[in-house]
Amino acid sequence: MATAGLMAGSLALSVQRSEAFFFFGGKSDLNVDDLPQEWVRLQGDNLQAYARYLAKLRLEKISVHDVIKAHARVKGSVWNEIPPRSTWDNMGPTLKAADRVAEALGCGLKEVTSAYRSPAYNSRCPGAKPRSYHKQNVALDLMFNTSPSRVARVARELRNNGLFQGGVGRYNVFTHIDTRGYNADW
Repeated sequence: MATAGLMAGSLALSVQRSEAFFFFGGKSDLNVDDLPQEWVRLQGDNLQAYARYLAKLRLEKISVHDVIKAHARVKGSVWNEIPPRSTWDNMGPTLKAADRVAEALGCGLKEVTSAYRSPAYNSRCPGAKPRSYHKQNVALDLMFNTSPSRVARVARELRNNGLFQGGVGRYNVFTHIDTRGYNADW
């Protein structure tokens, strides 16, 4: 009986270790070396907690680092930030839709240019709407190694086939995808 308990304890420890490896191993590894250290410090424990949340989404084409890096931006003296915990689940459907778009495109993601925007940061972004879906943590601006026109076309096809409900916007250098709950194109 003691042996069974010892083995069960070892198994539990093994499972915990493998889960920790999944969260920060391979593609989900959050390396903060290339992020602004002031921004990393300002995020505190939320940074690693959000990285663990994102890793649980098990995205295939978009890495945790790609998403986190999109938040590590400054406009003037205002740093963007990790979204409030109460909005983390809002981003899951958008990231999953964007991941499927990346898969359908068959080309690499170049950059997540924008994800969540704090209200203060959003107000300093040129052209940003005061009611931006980025502030609700349901929007992404993405650059792929193909034209924004192609990205928008593929995203709209997938959306029209029921993958998600939301907005798809084509800009000169990036494509906007959100899961606002109703379809919109621009």
